[in-house]
Amino acid sequence: MEILKSAVLKPGVSLTDLPGTRPGDEVGADSGQVIHGKALIFWDPRQPGKKLDAIDTDQITPAADCVSESLDTLDERWKAGSFRYLMPDFRRRVHAGETFVVAGDRFAIGSSREMSPAGLKAIAEEVGLHLVIVCGQNMGDIFRRNALNLGLHVVQSPEAVADVRDGDELTFDPATRQIANLTRGTSYTPVPLSVKEEDMRREGGIFAVGRRELRSSIERAPSIVWPDADRARTMSTTEQIIWAHRVDKDAEVRPGATVRVYADLLPASDGTAPFAIHTFNQITGGNGIFPRQAAVANDHFVFTGKPDDDKQTAIGRQFAKHHGIEKPYYATPGDGIFHFYFPEQGLVLPGQFIPGADSHSRAYGAYGAVGMGVGSTTLGFGWATGYIYFTMVKQRRVTLTGRLRPWVTGKDIVLELLRRWGAKQSQGMSVELVDGMKQLPIAYRNTIANMMAEGEALNGIFAPDEITYAWYRAKGMSELPYPAFACGPDALFAIDEELVLTDVMPMIAKPFSPGNAFPAEDVAREHITFDKAMIGSCTNGSYDDLLSAALVLVAARRHGLTKAARTLVVFPGSGGVKRQIEQGDPRLEGESIAEVLRSVGGEIRSSWCGPCFGQGSDALAPGERAITSFNRNWQNRMGLGGEGYLASPAVVAASALAGYMAPPSELGLHWDAEKYGC
Repeated sequence: MEILKSAVLKPGVSLTDLPGTRPGDEVGADSGQVIHGKALIFWDPRQPGKKLDAIDTDQITPAADCVSESLDTLDERWKAGSFRYLMPDFRRRVHAGETFVVAGDRFAIGSSREMSPAGLKAIAEEVGLHLVIVCGQNMGDIFRRNALNLGLHVVQSPEAVADVRDGDELTFDPATRQIANLTRGTSYTPVPLSVKEEDMRREGGIFAVGRRELRSSIERAPSIVWPDADRARTMSTTEQIIWAHRVDKDAEVRPGATVRVYADLLPASDGTAPFAIHTFNQITGGNGIFPRQAAVANDHFVFTGKPDDDKQTAIGRQFAKHHGIEKPYYATPGDGIFHFYFPEQGLVLPGQFIPGADSHSRAYGAYGAVGMGVGSTTLGFGWATGYIYFTMVKQRRVTLTGRLRPWVTGKDIVLELLRRWGAKQSQGMSVELVDGMKQLPIAYRNTIANMMAEGEALNGIFAPDEITYAWYRAKGMSELPYPAFACGPDALFAIDEELVLTDVMPMIAKPFSPGNAFPAEDVAREHITFDKAMIGSCTNGSYDDLLSAALVLVAARRHGLTKAARTLVVFPGSGGVKRQIEQGDPRLEGESIAEVLRSVGGEIRSSWCGPCFGQGSDALAPGERAITSFNRNWQNRMGLGGEGYLASPAVVAASALAGYMAPPSELGLHWDAEKYGC
């Protein structure tokens, strides 16, 4: 089975026909004069005098503004929407000279919205100014990478953040990255960038670097070389995959090192594809080479009914038609959410390296692949060259031991883990997830790996084992391209921790953080009511996820609970799952999952991401509350002014019947391992 393919030129095109560097490509972000401006501070409204932490990209660029109606007007909506709700007068203030955006720790975590740095940068540039982002520790890794790709100045300096006050005059020297507070008479040395991040900044950004490397990337045939047994003993699962996929075979694989890494698949959604297409066109000229390892799924803006969303979807559709990208690499509306659809289609395999434009590309770690979110410009660079620049981080291991308790699923495990990690979360590390008892099905692993995005990990991965290979055999795939491998017994981890699953109970995460989680039985005593119960998304939309909800409903019907007390809506992870749930299942006494859901008043929608990030008719209205199996419950995430709670499909189903948030045990249902251990 061939995975990595060499570059293919368009008919009649030779290597010399491809564009080379352009005038100005040698001019980097370190050139130019010192930048002057005033501080624009995000204060924490709950803690006077404290800068606001954990501003996520949903707040920087609300979902409704992540739209591009054409490649010629990519950033118009991004500029208009910047901090639309968090600071409505942001654009006016930047234009007035408040060009140093100051926030607390963990700035720009979350979604891989390249619209955010692009929109912020463009707001300043439209009046001839330059923006500088100044934050504390642990900036969102995808945002930082995207910003450096685009030439947006980003500075991490906890000391500068602590000292600055409203109206302070600041300077930033692009050559040295030194920041100074002229009002306070102080200067600061920021947290250094990695070597390659500094190179990217100085070399003119990702478009210029891509144009310089395009021709050599086409001449070079990709190769994968796995480490020998002795070397593999000392390497984590992630390290082995990166080592095997190195473009430069003498490159070191260690924390802090940046290496060029071949990608097996480079997937985008209709939301992230336009900027990736723009990047690909900027590097290649658009007509000389077929995009490499490209895949596009229409799953974000497809069922809103808005003309501007349709225009955005059309950009990816035209790109796919122009380059001959067809199914399964091009998924039409309703085919599925790409984190389910692409594995379902056999495009995600153990041992692969898959940088996706979406932050939840981390889900591919469930299948023994390195999945990570990278943003659109990095993806477009990969479509052009076949590889991306990847900076290794420290390794962290979480060993899951002990037997699962009744009703506990992958969702409960990851919510408990995020709760324990607290404000620091994973500290940006790569997380090796170990199923010590070999008891977690792929559906559970998908949820855990997927939500390493919320854990702020670079990636999360389960080394492929018998559970993994059995899943592929059930799909008729007994021969896989890469050899079997596992975490080396002598691998070193910066943090090595254990999560005892017998201590984990069904959980519910309250607003506005997935880590704000509590035992569901405790939450049930609060009798928190809600307007909607929603099951599905890329986190919990598999057949087994929906089956677990249906089993709860069937058991509850025997106890006289025959109708949902609240609106119940289901979003299958793919069109294939949607078709499969219409078929009878012996575990449901011959009924189908769909029949069970409909019997209690549940409604089944098309497969898409909309409600998870506040789009479409099922998005929350101001004042509405929902319990969902989605992955994020940040402020305004599921709809402006709405409140989202997170739980497993089983807990969401039980809550729909109870009319308040509660686990199945609240309904008097007793665990039957033979039935519920699906």
